[in-house]
Amino acid sequence: MDAHLPEYELYAIRYAERDARRCDHFIGGDPHDGPMPMDYFVWVAIAPHRTVVIDTGFTAEVAASRGRRHLRCPAGSLALLGVDAGTVEDVILTHMHYDHVGTYHLFPAAQFHLQEAELHYTTGRFMRYPHLAHSFEVEDVVGVVRLNFARRVKLYNGPAELAPGVTLHPVGGHTPGMQFVRVHTSRGWVVLASDVTHYYENMETGRPFTAAFHIGDMLAAYDTLRALAPSPQHIIPGHDPLVMRQYPAPRLELEGIAVRLDVMPKN
Repeated sequence: MDAHLPEYELYAIRYAERDARRCDHFIGGDPHDGPMPMDYFVWVAIAPHRTVVIDTGFTAEVAASRGRRHLRCPAGSLALLGVDAGTVEDVILTHMHYDHVGTYHLFPAAQFHLQEAELHYTTGRFMRYPHLAHSFEVEDVVGVVRLNFARRVKLYNGPAELAPGVTLHPVGGHTPGMQFVRVHTSRGWVVLASDVTHYYENMETGRPFTAAFHIGDMLAAYDTLRALAPSPQHIIPGHDPLVMRQYPAPRLELEGIAVRLDVMPKN
């Protein structure tokens, strides 16, 4: 731990889920195919002086159109942790896939933090290819462009410190502007991988996830996660249901809804 840095409380909120199979999550499939469900999360870092939301999830309407089970509004669920989305001043977008940017409009006071490469990607030539474009919602992309015109998007071209104890780390791979976030907590730096690694198993076995812009960058990004985490137990994947089992709920009534990431996992 860095004694001079603030310590944030850090939470994951599970807002949606879907049934899937192992072959959906590994390039080349999986010879031991079977069920492998996916959870969808947003994250929030809370300190007395600052609250930072990481990603904003998707709406019930998008869930219905894409066949996902929408459990709760991601932005509205922040209230369960005492956070009012309407007053949040900083939202980090790890990338612009539909499940990470969809409720941006419910954060009217926020400045959004995004790698510039991601905005170029989502408004550039590669969106003419359905294989790449299908993970984005056009209205989300247009909405972020409008936010940029309104001077509410801070664009980065590399690693950055958003604030003491919160840092941004672009790695590409999943998308050209993919970034992960480190948050300083009472157990040291916790690495929120987001979709740098969807599951623990992607990183641990070196088998990339099926949605990839650059496979080499995705594999190298696993190394970067490890290099910037105090231990593998400090890395939080973006979609793994194991997160909900490895970490405790903040209080009994939030079992199955939210977990604390600023404490060590159960095993």
